[in-house]
Amino acid sequence: MKASKITAVLMTALALAACSKESVKNLYNSQETRIESFINTIINADTTGTARAVARKGSQRVVIEEGQGDTLSASGTVSFYYAGYTLPSTSISIANLFDTNVLSVAKQAGRDTTDKSVFQPFTVKVSNGNLVKGLRNGLVGVRAGEQCYVLFSGKYGFGGKELGTIPANSALVYALQIVEVTE
Repeated sequence: MKASKITAVLMTALALAACSKESVKNLYNSQETRIESFINTIINADTTGTARAVARKGSQRVVIEEGQGDTLSASGTVSFYYAGYTLPSTSISIANLFDTNVLSVAKQAGRDTTDKSVFQPFTVKVSNGNLVKGLRNGLVGVRAGEQCYVLFSGKYGFGGKELGTIPANSALVYALQIVEVTE
C-alpha cells in the first residue's frame, strides 16, 4: 500500500514537471515571436535600407549603423555603451529599462546620475563568462562604431532566476553603441 502511494506521488510530480517544462517552452516560443516582431518593426522603419538582422546561437542582432574595422571574435574584448530592457511586448519602453551606462537614458528613466563614473563604456572580454549567454552570443561579430540591438529569449538570459527588477524567464533587449573591439 505504501509503494502505491509513493508511486502515485512520483507520477504526479513528474506530470507537474512536464507541464512546467512545456509552459516554459511555450513562453520562450512566444518571446521569439515578439522578438521577430520587434526586429521587423525596426527594419521596416529604416528609411535608409541599411538595417539588417544577424542571428547567432539563439541571439538576434539588429544592426542600425554599421561599424568599421575588425569584427569581435568569441575571445575578443569589447567596450560599449548599453541600455538593457525586458521585452514584455513587441517594443521597448523606458518603463522596462533595467540597467544602463548611458547618461541620457538614465536621466530619462529618472535614475540617480550623480556618480558620473557609472556612465563610462563597459569593457569586457567576451569569453570570461561575465556576460549573460544571449548578450555574449549577440556581441560576436560587432565592429567599433556599430549601433545595434541584441535580443534573446529568457532561455539565453537569466532563465528561471529573478534578478533585481528582471523577472524570471524574461526576454531581453540591449541597445548598444560599440566603442572599441580588440583581440
